[in-house]
Amino acid sequence: MYERGLQALQRRDFAASADALRTVIERYPDERELLERARLYLKVCERELEPKEPTPKTADEWVYAATVALNAGDETTAHRHLQRALAEDARHDHAHYMMAVVSSRRNDPPAALDHLRQAVSLNPENRSLARQDPDLDVLRDEPAFKAALDASPLEGAAARAAAAKARPKARR
Repeated sequence: MYERGLQALQRRDFAASADALRTVIERYPDERELLERARLYLKVCERELEPKEPTPKTADEWVYAATVALNAGDETTAHRHLQRALAEDARHDHAHYMMAVVSSRRNDPPAALDHLRQAVSLNPENRSLARQDPDLDVLRDEPAFKAALDASPLEGAAARAAAAKARPKARR
């Protein structure tokens, strides 16, 4: 039975290996060395059988991963994911908005305000989200916060149009 478990492990058939090793553990409780090895290999099988989360590939996937991390209270991971999202797409308004939230939570008002300005410039709808978002409460008394939210939608549209003109054209 032990050999069958090891053969399955070598074939990377972790489920079959785990079953065989569990049987060994149940049948031979007095065989100390055998139990130690069977338990060790069983841990390997169980680790390999655990579901693995896929690595994000697009800016949207990085933002989603950041949201999950932030909701779990892991601001450091959320920040790292958002940096990846912005490296992928520097004009991702939701990534900038989320970066404003993370920066606010990390007590970094200058970075939070910079990302909030960019998020609002790229998508004026972020203005109404920011007005109601409790994660941005620490910024509410900042004049720059009010200025970012009070900027007219036309200013945001003008900034977006200027940025679009400045972007290099895609070749066909």
